[in-house]
Amino acid sequence: MIPVKIDYFSAITIREKGMESVLDWFDQHKQSLYTLGGCYLGNLQQMDELFYRSIIKVHKELPRFKSEISLEIWITSIFIHTCLELSDNGSNLASEESGQHKNFIQALGQLKKYEKEAMILTYVTGFSHEETSYLLKVSVEMVKEHLFSGIQSFRKEMGYGSTFNGCKEYHKDYIDYLDRTMDRAKKIDFEVHFYHCQACQEDLATFQDVMSTMINLTERVKDLEVPSDFIANIKDRIARQKNDRKQKNKKRLKRGLIFASVFVLLMGIGYFTGVFTNLYLSWTEEDQELRAFLQHDLGKRLNLEAKSNGVKIKIKGAIADDVQTLIFYEIEDTKNKNQYWMNNDDGVLVENKYKLMMSNGTYINYYLPDLKSEKNIKEKNVFHGKLSLPPLITDNGAIKLRITKLQKLFRNSSGPNGVSIYGDIESKTGEWKFEIPVKKQTSIEYALDGKTEVDGVPVRFDKLTIAPTATILQIGMNNKHLEKRIENLNFESLKVNNQKVKADMYGGSIWSSQQNMDWDTIQVQFAPLFVEKPKVIKLRFKSANLMVNDPTTIELDTSQEYPRTFEYAGSTISIDRMEIGQPAEVVISNHEIKNREYDSLQYNIVAEGENETSSMDMNSDGVLVDKNGKKLEDYSIYEDVEQPRYLTTVESIKIHSNDALEKVIPKKLDIQGYRTTKYLDDVVDISLKKHMNER
Repeated sequence: MIPVKIDYFSAITIREKGMESVLDWFDQHKQSLYTLGGCYLGNLQQMDELFYRSIIKVHKELPRFKSEISLEIWITSIFIHTCLELSDNGSNLASEESGQHKNFIQALGQLKKYEKEAMILTYVTGFSHEETSYLLKVSVEMVKEHLFSGIQSFRKEMGYGSTFNGCKEYHKDYIDYLDRTMDRAKKIDFEVHFYHCQACQEDLATFQDVMSTMINLTERVKDLEVPSDFIANIKDRIARQKNDRKQKNKKRLKRGLIFASVFVLLMGIGYFTGVFTNLYLSWTEEDQELRAFLQHDLGKRLNLEAKSNGVKIKIKGAIADDVQTLIFYEIEDTKNKNQYWMNNDDGVLVENKYKLMMSNGTYINYYLPDLKSEKNIKEKNVFHGKLSLPPLITDNGAIKLRITKLQKLFRNSSGPNGVSIYGDIESKTGEWKFEIPVKKQTSIEYALDGKTEVDGVPVRFDKLTIAPTATILQIGMNNKHLEKRIENLNFESLKVNNQKVKADMYGGSIWSSQQNMDWDTIQVQFAPLFVEKPKVIKLRFKSANLMVNDPTTIELDTSQEYPRTFEYAGSTISIDRMEIGQPAEVVISNHEIKNREYDSLQYNIVAEGENETSSMDMNSDGVLVDKNGKKLEDYSIYEDVEQPRYLTTVESIKIHSNDALEKVIPKKLDIQGYRTTKYLDDVVDISLKKHMNER
């Protein structure tokens, strides 16, 4: 494919410089546009006229450009329209070209008009389905249908025949599956079907071969030679317009230089006093977290904007270190009073991720939208948020961020932070692209010397990492004790010198590699600390999630009546129902809440003919309670509750056998132990051993 690279700030520049920048833009993209024009037109002699008309039209229509689509798509749409005006509707470049060029152009010539256009825009120019949809003025689904039928026609030309033998209902999914744009649930269904359908396997393999061959051919048409004086000749034709625009631009540039000089002077004064810079940032940056980074000279303020589908996204800052790369953004709905946010997993793509960022051994934070903050309450159509990306592998670079979907926020939902993040979520699609300059900041690690016990389990403190975007505490927990094991530790705060930072509610505890078989290692994330030389370190615990080994066996007898009860971990537990069959089912319940020892049970159902049992399905219900055991009716106040705890109340287990004709007979309920939550309020002093390294 031949992707058209684009400077996403050139829309502003073009408006200022007019014809000069239009010409520069076409000069920069002449190779890809020349190839695109060559696929449409009948002969290369028309290329000069094609570019000339297109440049004039772009310049003329420029005041109407609203930035709701990318500049690249807008100009390309004008270019294609001009191609159609000049096209002779019959001939193609095959008469003038030879070899692989000729083969590809001849193959395109056999396609229907709509197939040809979809194939050119998608596989020659490299546009997405959404971009092609806009350019052809058809739906995305119609674009995929055109691509499918185009590849089918191409397949016939290659001698594979024109008939697809696979299941017709899956034909429409071939494009999404091979382009890796199919959503996860649909992809699973697709792959399960193909695993069992030989005809579909063979059909998809042939389709993929044809598609790959066609894409390989498109790679070979990109070297159509552009004459060295091609753009220069066009510039000569419109020189007078260019000169007029240059005079206007000089006046604007002069005013800009005067403003810049005054601003630099003020900043120079502020450098010596330290007052102006901090005041300036305080006045102009309402995001207190970003403001703190800027005031400590950790990153630069950005003002990058992109508009699409009535929504404007602004990138305000980017801070990178060894932990993560934080992107601070602002999203404005320019047409309605909606708030949108970015979800790492849906519609957010770093196009140069594998070249610029770590891909293995990194943990990505997911920052849920904060609708309770003052800045997000202030305006109903503007949302301020942050996005976590992997750490950089280089000291600096430019992140190519592409956003195709935003999620709508709902304030009256029952989700965390007053935000709906699950279920049928409304979204806004579009195309927002940014090139974000970023520099990796220094992170410092300190070896620690500290030990304590949590409910009898030894805990040690190994390392403290102070990075600009987060503070990481590495902790070891001894798992040698057979009676009890710590599964997770939760903390209230970390105090270093005189600065106290809260534990990250959503960062949680990140499991890292074990140092030896007797210890589990976790990394706990806290808010950023702006200290250079830590001396006094205090850690306040919040709670611990424990796994307690307490084995017992309850016999299950089909001759007994149910429900029946038994005592375990200080509770009376009921076996409500026990039924044999295929599958068999066992239902266990405990509706006690007050002073309950366990959160959930760890168990297994042993059936008659245990070796024949293939699987168990488990479903459970439960309740959320606060620290005092009070049941919470409204989960939307989760964040406001002091150390909530989830207790299972009903568990339904279905036991399946490999033999579909044989009934499953449950014989024993084997309980290995239980999970429990212990509330803590300990404060531990940790000694600093040594400075480990400074990047």
